[in-house]
Amino acid sequence: MASAVERTDDLVREYLIYRGFTSTLKLLDSEIKTDKEKGFRVDKIIDQLQQLIQSYDLTGLKEYWAYLDRRLFSRLEDVYRPTVNKLRTSLYRFYVIHTVQMKNPEKTQEFFQKQALELQTQPEWRDWFALPFIPAPEQNPTFSPYFSRQWADTFLVSLHNFLSVLFQCMHIQTPFDNEVQRVTSVQEESEQLRQQLFALQGESRLKKDEEMVHHKLPQYVQHMDRLSDTEDLVSSQRNVNMTTPSRNFFSTFLPQGRRVSGKTSPGPQSSPTQASLGRKDPATTSAQVHQSYFNIIQIILYIYIYIILYICDPGAQNHSEKKNDSDPDTQTEGLPDQTDSTNQTRVCEVGGASVEQPFIKLSQEEYIEHHSSIMHCRVDCSGRRVASLDVDGVVKVWAFNPIMQTKATIMSKSPLLSLEWAAKPDRLLLLGSGVGTVKLYDTDAKKNLYEMTIDNIHLRILSLACSPSGTSFVCSAAAPAAQSGVVTEGEARVSPPVSGQLLLWDTKTVKQQLQFALDPGPVAINCTAFNHNGNLLVTGAADGMIRLFDMQRYESALSWKAHDGEVYSVEFSYDENTVFSIGEDGKFVQWNIHRSGVKESEYLLSQDAVGPFVLSGYSGYKQVQVPRGRLFAFDSEGKHVLTCSSNGGNIYRLNKADVGLESVLCLGGHKAPVVTVDWCSAMDCGICLTASMDGKIKLSTLLAQKP
Repeated sequence: MASAVERTDDLVREYLIYRGFTSTLKLLDSEIKTDKEKGFRVDKIIDQLQQLIQSYDLTGLKEYWAYLDRRLFSRLEDVYRPTVNKLRTSLYRFYVIHTVQMKNPEKTQEFFQKQALELQTQPEWRDWFALPFIPAPEQNPTFSPYFSRQWADTFLVSLHNFLSVLFQCMHIQTPFDNEVQRVTSVQEESEQLRQQLFALQGESRLKKDEEMVHHKLPQYVQHMDRLSDTEDLVSSQRNVNMTTPSRNFFSTFLPQGRRVSGKTSPGPQSSPTQASLGRKDPATTSAQVHQSYFNIIQIILYIYIYIILYICDPGAQNHSEKKNDSDPDTQTEGLPDQTDSTNQTRVCEVGGASVEQPFIKLSQEEYIEHHSSIMHCRVDCSGRRVASLDVDGVVKVWAFNPIMQTKATIMSKSPLLSLEWAAKPDRLLLLGSGVGTVKLYDTDAKKNLYEMTIDNIHLRILSLACSPSGTSFVCSAAAPAAQSGVVTEGEARVSPPVSGQLLLWDTKTVKQQLQFALDPGPVAINCTAFNHNGNLLVTGAADGMIRLFDMQRYESALSWKAHDGEVYSVEFSYDENTVFSIGEDGKFVQWNIHRSGVKESEYLLSQDAVGPFVLSGYSGYKQVQVPRGRLFAFDSEGKHVLTCSSNGGNIYRLNKADVGLESVLCLGGHKAPVVTVDWCSAMDCGICLTASMDGKIKLSTLLAQKP
């Protein structure tokens, strides 16, 4: 009942937000806070009763119980009336015992004075009127059982169970419950179909592996049973257009007449041996074997001629390489269509060469609940939920398995600049504001647990990072800047780095533990990241410096100048011997943490992957967004990296510096620049998130192909 009502309230909120009825939304929230039924949540009702008892509010306790009696208990059959009366008697006794235990005789006497007319006719209260006059009632045999912890717990559990059963049996539960059961059944069915899809794709992939050799064979092999003239083969090669990609090279050697498919040619799924053996022939088995040997020798001869001719003509190779280097679109055309996962294969053509594709894009879904540019988009540690923040300060918490569904919407009066999932427990979400505060939000209970005031001078909370080993988190606070995260094109960003602080807070004590020393001076920290056990912390600052902190000693271990301009994003590598960073200078650099300032590799990225990001509008208006969220993310093995691009995320294979980044997959799907990414490997299928300036978030499910 409680979950159904809560879900309905969320739907009403979503509708009001969508329609822009903010005043109605505020009125709804205020009335929900004062709801006496507490959304039919039993724990909330019990808490309300205990709060009235602890505050000695006898009048409020009577009114609240009368409301429950009128609203809920009166609908029960008469057979349950004695149970309700016993619970009310136990509740009043619970109140009286509390006043005695707290040594408040005035409230004890007040209870019997106000309830004398009602209770004096009830036999169960006859002995209780002597309670205020007994010196030590907890030692009296009549009252001692009521002063035990066991009686109090038994009463609260009984009341809790009674209300729970009552809510389950009430007729008002039926429409909500039916809807919830229907959605649950649909989700379970969807999950079963999803598993069946994965199984079928796995079987299809195995079949493709078995038939891969047949798909790779050139076209002339289908006509291998026909005796080709070697002289015609060599002469036709002289007229070949050398710009033809290598995958069609064999077909150009054959005469035009032999490339035309005839009635006797086998289908595209048939192997050459099957084509030759499948024909009805009265010859003996020995003759068929000799024919097969002859066909194999003929294939080897064709391959040998191809190798000789291709090696002896280096001009064709140079011409092909120059064309591939000068026309990047040619390489892109060689990649498989990423919009249809069923057409993807294990091998793709890149620049005329056969390259194994490490990932298959199984699906791509779109989350469209945001109405402005995204700043942050992060998956929690369990890989079940996503938190996304836009420039309007609206936070969406949503799930994607088995269906994409919004779980909570957070709207703050103050601007929000950063977010981070807590490590323990993973249901908590940290939200950094632009007024110097950090909120701790419970995504399950859908409420703010508390709000921490970080700093009154450095008001912008730019970055948050939770330690994997405990309940502490690192917070980067910076002084107000002249610009916001989104500016119009033409506004200058050239300014000295603003001052800032790096602080360590504890979520349990809600207190600041320490402030890190930032040498050579206080500067705004743009990005932070912990290693796997929380012993190391790496930060990137507005002065272009990367600082590595020892979290066991809480001091800086290394620092070096990393970029010309600001450091936008920084992460540890898979083996945690290096760190990667992206800076304002457009460089993607790998640094050795054992030798300060030593580069392991350096790659140049386009502005689409680094920022500032530009979105063109009507009448020549252009919107520019400064990078705020994560700009790159690694897969589970640290061999591939996901970056931003103008129309979707790009996945690259990490190679040595002299080789550069090798593009392996373009996720696509966006019509606006992607400004932040995330890659979750907690599930069997990797989940890639790409969020863009038009408020759209694409969730791509990838399947890694093991070699």
